[in-house]
Amino acid sequence: KFEFNPKDGIDNPALSLAEDMDGEGMGEPRFYLLSKGSAETFGFCLHEELGCRGHIIRQVELGGLAQRRGLQDGDRLLQVNGRFVDHMDHHRVVQKIKASGNQVLLAVLDGDSYEAAKALGRDLSQMLPADIHPRLCHITRDKSGFGFSVSGPEGMKGTFQLSVRQDGPAERAGVPPGSWLLELNGASVRSYSHAQLTRKLKQSGSKVTLLVASSAVEEFYRLRGLRVTAALADTSWLPFKVRELHMVKGPAGYGFLLKEDDCSSGAIGQFLWDVDAGLPAEQAGMKEGDRLLAVNGESIEGLDHQQTVLRIRAHDDQVTLLVIDPAGDEFYQSVGFGDPAWSHP
Repeated sequence: KFEFNPKDGIDNPALSLAEDMDGEGMGEPRFYLLSKGSAETFGFCLHEELGCRGHIIRQVELGGLAQRRGLQDGDRLLQVNGRFVDHMDHHRVVQKIKASGNQVLLAVLDGDSYEAAKALGRDLSQMLPADIHPRLCHITRDKSGFGFSVSGPEGMKGTFQLSVRQDGPAERAGVPPGSWLLELNGASVRSYSHAQLTRKLKQSGSKVTLLVASSAVEEFYRLRGLRVTAALADTSWLPFKVRELHMVKGPAGYGFLLKEDDCSSGAIGQFLWDVDAGLPAEQAGMKEGDRLLAVNGESIEGLDHQQTVLRIRAHDDQVTLLVIDPAGDEFYQSVGFGDPAWSHP
């Protein structure tokens, strides 16, 4: 459960006002982290309306998750998980929210402020922080260790700052100097003592995965009473990458089979098998056991087997698939990232 923390002085972020250049009061963007159960909805709809600009929050359910957090009818959606969406095609924005799974971070602006900013020719992206992404970093130790040390206030649990050795494994894995440690191998460190953290690091063996945040990113979330999670992370430093395969159908088809099976997380997934040598799928880089994440830029999260097949066949002679290999898929599941398609820009 995520609530705004009154002690941070933001009881109602909707009341936070900034002066615009003309001296008129203009609302600032508001941030909401919505976290739901798998059987629940986020409690709002996203509309595109004739004569109205932007992606509009509508049908906010009375007592629903969105209303309890503070979303209001008529708000305009500016960011999804830290990515600016005001300029995007509406359908693609809806897909980004769906691909986020059971947790999504939204930045919105009230309707009046949005229209005023547009009328003034404002660049709305400039109203938002440049970077609010923590980082997921996967470190392989060398002879001298992981290449970082941990410090924290005496006797205080869960507050750990990292010193990073120059040219060491941690720096090469993307850990910023002076960053704060939030998760270790997919588990929050908030309840750990220094001794417990040290023990967990030793138990990690030769590899460890850290969720870290710079001081500026950590402060951004703390001031808004929001918890930073791996689902919001920048994954560009990870060795596990999704792959985009573009295929043009040949006389013998694409040359692969799509099969439905259980994922390591227990959910149902669509997997690629029987990749024929020399045909378009193999030539595009498809590997046996790859899991399918998206078709033609749209996540297949929530689609069943037949719906996925129809999505692939929607364009007669070509298709672009986003896939991940088994090792990468297992890694994303282990750190609670949700849909790895989200790691693809």
